[in-house]
Amino acid sequence: MFYESDLEKMLIDTINKNGWNYIPAGDLPRSQADVMIEPMVRDALIRLNPEIAAKPEYADDVIYKLRTLILTVQPHNLVTQNEKFKMILFEENSYPFGKDGRMIPIRFFSAGADFKLNEFVVTNQWIFPKDEGGKRLDIVLLVNGFPIAIGELKTPSRAAVTWLDGASDISAYEKSIPQMFVTNVFNFASEGKHFRFGAINMPINLWGPWHTPDNKHEGTLVDVNRSVEAMIKPEIVMDIFQFFTLFATDKKYRKYKIICRYQQYEGANLIVERVKAGHPKKGLIWHFQGSGKSLLMVFAAQKLRMTPELKNPTVVIVDDRIDLETQITATFNASDIPNLQSATSKEELVAFFKGDMRKILITTIYKFSEADGVLNQRDNIIVMVDEAHRTQEGNLGVKMRTALPNAFFFGLTGTPINSTYINTFNTFGAIEDKSGYLSRYSFSDSIRDNATLPLHFEAVPVDLHINQEIVDAEFAKITERLKDNERSELARRVKMEAIMKSPERVRKVCEHIAKHYQEKIEPNGFKGQVVCYDRECCLLYKKELDSILGENATTIVMDTNNDKEGRYKDYRRDRDEEGRLLDYFREPTYPLKLVIVTSKLLTGFDAPALQVMYLDKPMKDHTLLQAICRTNRVFGQEKYHGLIVDYIGIFDDVAKALDFDEKNVQKVINNIAEVKKQFPVLINKCLTYFLGVDRTIEGWEGLMAAQESLPTNKEKDAFGADYCVLSRAWEALSPDVFLILYKSDYLWLTKVYESVKPADKSGKLIWAALGAKTIELVHQNVTVESIREDMEILKLDAELIDEFFESNQESTIRIKKLEINLVARIRKHGGEQRFIKLGERLEELREKHEQGLISSIEFLKMLLELAKDAALAEKEVVPEEELDKGKAALTELFTSVKNENTPIIVERIVNDIDAIVKIVRFDGWQNTTAGKQEVTKALRSVVWIKYKIKDNEVFDKAYKYIEIYY
Repeated sequence: MFYESDLEKMLIDTINKNGWNYIPAGDLPRSQADVMIEPMVRDALIRLNPEIAAKPEYADDVIYKLRTLILTVQPHNLVTQNEKFKMILFEENSYPFGKDGRMIPIRFFSAGADFKLNEFVVTNQWIFPKDEGGKRLDIVLLVNGFPIAIGELKTPSRAAVTWLDGASDISAYEKSIPQMFVTNVFNFASEGKHFRFGAINMPINLWGPWHTPDNKHEGTLVDVNRSVEAMIKPEIVMDIFQFFTLFATDKKYRKYKIICRYQQYEGANLIVERVKAGHPKKGLIWHFQGSGKSLLMVFAAQKLRMTPELKNPTVVIVDDRIDLETQITATFNASDIPNLQSATSKEELVAFFKGDMRKILITTIYKFSEADGVLNQRDNIIVMVDEAHRTQEGNLGVKMRTALPNAFFFGLTGTPINSTYINTFNTFGAIEDKSGYLSRYSFSDSIRDNATLPLHFEAVPVDLHINQEIVDAEFAKITERLKDNERSELARRVKMEAIMKSPERVRKVCEHIAKHYQEKIEPNGFKGQVVCYDRECCLLYKKELDSILGENATTIVMDTNNDKEGRYKDYRRDRDEEGRLLDYFREPTYPLKLVIVTSKLLTGFDAPALQVMYLDKPMKDHTLLQAICRTNRVFGQEKYHGLIVDYIGIFDDVAKALDFDEKNVQKVINNIAEVKKQFPVLINKCLTYFLGVDRTIEGWEGLMAAQESLPTNKEKDAFGADYCVLSRAWEALSPDVFLILYKSDYLWLTKVYESVKPADKSGKLIWAALGAKTIELVHQNVTVESIREDMEILKLDAELIDEFFESNQESTIRIKKLEINLVARIRKHGGEQRFIKLGERLEELREKHEQGLISSIEFLKMLLELAKDAALAEKEVVPEEELDKGKAALTELFTSVKNENTPIIVERIVNDIDAIVKIVRFDGWQNTTAGKQEVTKALRSVVWIKYKIKDNEVFDKAYKYIEIYY
């Protein structure tokens, strides 16, 4: 037995105790080029299928079909092949193995009482496809010979190495050895502190933890072991495989795979188990806004429909808003769920139940309003009501329960239920659930697990707030001759409108919105939502914003019913038109920046690129919490929080604005001014690493002095972690004038951070890419010098190094200079495979030197070899003529843009774009979401931020040229 680390041994022991048989990879009956353990697959087919047992050669026909699927995979169609594999196993599993060639279904796995007939194996140090030059996978889980999960472990020799590096390795394997992932259910990674899992091709920032209901702590080996023990059980892995993985299609017709988060698995299974038990026939589920409630319903519906003992049930998804119905229908449709139907009218609803349909129905509560009496008395109808607190208290809820008297009713809500909503608890809460909830997943749970992002609010200048006391005083003067009842009615209609629609206030608020968006949100590529008082305000705000931003930057989404005068006809859209518009808004690179609303899109609307809400409408409690959570969706690596800009003063008293029994909900949003208060502390913490260092010294001499203050990886990683916190604060606050005082120190720290970043791109959690505003700061203040070798050192022969090292008192400085230049050269070509290898060699060499495993003379010899290899590799990088084509195309484009109003220096902008794109690009970046985001961000930092060219057509053309030539 060979274990590469104590962590590997511990997890394999735990998995073994969970019911998986441990077999070392070298003892498995396979060649290194095999993905499946074909003898195991054959034995399982024979064991589980009498027809194949009678004619074992049938097994070869099945294996041949599976082998063909595996061998024909390419990185670009991995998800499609993975979906095909699942379909072959569970749906398209009929073969002509019956009597007289009759088609019969065959089993690849056993369930129920025969579950133990499956063979569960865990192995380690699996090599594929060959020993030399192949990949070594730390842990592989096999079920009946199929590798269904791959685990990558990191034993951190330094604090910067985390689970993220293991997950990154797996993402690289999906491209280099996609064959190993055709049969995959999920992958996992750990460094001994955190456990994370995800599906194939899933962005790493969406990988999630697996917690138990009674313990959600992280940070130790014990915690990792508990997560593995809880998740990697044969029955749970098979449950996830069959019921909790989905394949969806995005708006660009690309396939992607979805896997449950642990709270979705827990919540959906609690629903299924309660239905199977038959009692109680209800339950209330509170999962915080944005944490995946719609997908929970998809998973629950899928498993309910496929559970044999429920005898082909009907599942009904009920909403109280048409836009929510559209959102959930889109989620179900995108997930390719079969037997899905919508009831768009009362007649369709009645026909569905009277016809005793056994499908998944999506409808709104209002369709039940005209339904009389009982529609269906079956007891295997399961109703899941979304946002259960809103319309279940009155006649509509009674009508629905009368129509389906024996159904199960589960209420789902994204906000906690107050005790004043007593009917909601009575309707959905079961007395068997001590807390009132069948399942709960709070905002602190979702933020800890990175299922959602924290929320900040930003106060605006006081003169933009609504001063209610002044409004009341002025109103009293105007209405002093009216009777009390007349005054109160007039107040309801006029008082607030008068101030909200004041032309002066509209102008000031819109100017603030435009300036704030352009300076704080747009540089990072995010979108915004403007929430207005009413429909008329939407028109007023759009007109004012268009005069500043241009009419293509904004649109209005509103309900245009009861518009007799035709004032809102320009924004009258059917569902498909509105859906296309919102898809357009969701795309980060598209020019639509702000969507203006008053009541639409405040619930159930998902747009991950949406970071800021400009809130200019009074709200509180449930309505407010649901609205502000539109901004809390996870998106890429640079969206750290959602932001609410409060023009009403709602958050002057958070406790009053969010008045829930669950008082912790008031902590869901914090004043961004708290970040400003912390900034001096954060920057001083980073500067304390460099006490006594002269920060005015420029160039490599200055960097060398700083690096001497970080002699080992321990100090470097500690500094890197503290700088990351500081950088996030800078990105959140910039361009606040408050930061001017700290600009030079922050810029200096940024240069040091970049200079000590590992050359092999390890430690991604700490050593992350710079934010767009930080990149712009560096661009404005750094003169990029060409990278050069110290030719005198490079010319030394190895045998002369000893003499050189001893005789030259400046040797240490010159070696450091050589190392700094080598790091810069490697980083310059970071996307090239040869330079990635050189970076790995350099980090390994540094590690050995730091640990005292090699002498300084040996370090210099090896460093010289690396420098020479880097110089040779650079000569073989992308052919210059190809780069010249790209620069020529960009030169032509920006020459055409140049005019009196845009006095740009074409050569400079082209060189800036060329330089930064070369840094962030990598082979095949055009085919990955991460690659496109990095290049878009880099291009934006030059075109939009540095040179202030806001022409979207120019931006799109430049991006297309880069896509072709880089």
